[in-house]
Amino acid sequence: MNAFNNIGFPVSYLVIAGGGGGGSGNNGGAGGGGAGGYRTNAGSSGGGAASEGTFLLSAGAYAVTVGGGGSAASSQRGTSGLSSVFGSITTVGGGGGGNQDAAAFSGGSGGGANHTRTDKGAGETGQGFGGGDGSATNNAGGGGGGASEVGSTDGAGFGGDGVSSSITGSAVTRAGGGSGGGITVIAGSDGGGGAGANSSATSAVAGTVNTGSGGGGNYGGGGASASGGSGVVIFTLPTLATATFSAGVTQTSAIVGGNRVYTVTATSTTDETVTIS
Repeated sequence: MNAFNNIGFPVSYLVIAGGGGGGSGNNGGAGGGGAGGYRTNAGSSGGGAASEGTFLLSAGAYAVTVGGGGSAASSQRGTSGLSSVFGSITTVGGGGGGNQDAAAFSGGSGGGANHTRTDKGAGETGQGFGGGDGSATNNAGGGGGGASEVGSTDGAGFGGDGVSSSITGSAVTRAGGGSGGGITVIAGSDGGGGAGANSSATSAVAGTVNTGSGGGGNYGGGGASASGGSGVVIFTLPTLATATFSAGVTQTSAIVGGNRVYTVTATSTTDETVTIS
C-alpha cells in the first residue's frame, strides 16, 4: 500500500485543444484561426486566468483525447479545432477565421474577422482570448486570439500570443493565434500561430503541431488558408504511480524531478483512456 491510496495521486496537467483553421475568401485578407483552449494547474491558464487548483486522481481509468486542428478553408470560414480531454478537464477547440461572407467562429480562443468586418469570434472564459478585427486600411484580416492576448494586439492582423509553460521541465510557449491574410505576409505569433498569406500568392502557414495554435488566413485570390495545429495533453504523476494507455494513444514520458511527465500527442478516436495505478 502506498501513501496515495486514500487521497489520490497529485497530478499537474496542461490540456490544450486543437487550433482553428484560417479563413478563406476572395476579398482581401481573411481572418486567422484562434488558438485552442488552454487549461493548466501548473502555471497561468489561458484568457488571463490563474493556475487552476490542486488535482487528485485515484487509481482508475480516465478519458484522454487530443483534439485535432481545424482544417484549411477554400472560399469559406475556417473550420474550428476539436476539444482535448483529460479526465474531468476539457478544453474548447479554437475558432475558425472569418471571411467576407461570414463571421469568425468563437472557441477556446476566437477566430479573427475578415478585413472588411468586425465580427470576430469570442474566447472561452478561462481558456483564451477573442479574435481581432480586420483592418480595411491595409486589407489585413484580423488575427486569431491566443491564450495570452486578443488577436491583432501586436498590430493589424497579427495572431495573439500564447502562454509559456515549464511543465515538461523546459519553458515552451503554446496556443498562439493564427495571423490574418494581408497585402504583405503577416508573421505568425509567439506560441506557434501560423503566418497569413499575402497578395503575391504566398500560402498561409499552418499552426504548429501539438501546440493548439491557429492557422493563418488567406488573401483574396492569392494563397490558400492553413489548418490549425493539433492540441496536446501533458500530465505528471509521482514516479511510484504507473500510467497505462489504451491502444490508439501516442505518447512519450520522461522523469522530471520526482515525477514522470507524460506527453500525449495523438489519440485515434475520442474513446482512448489512461489507467492510473
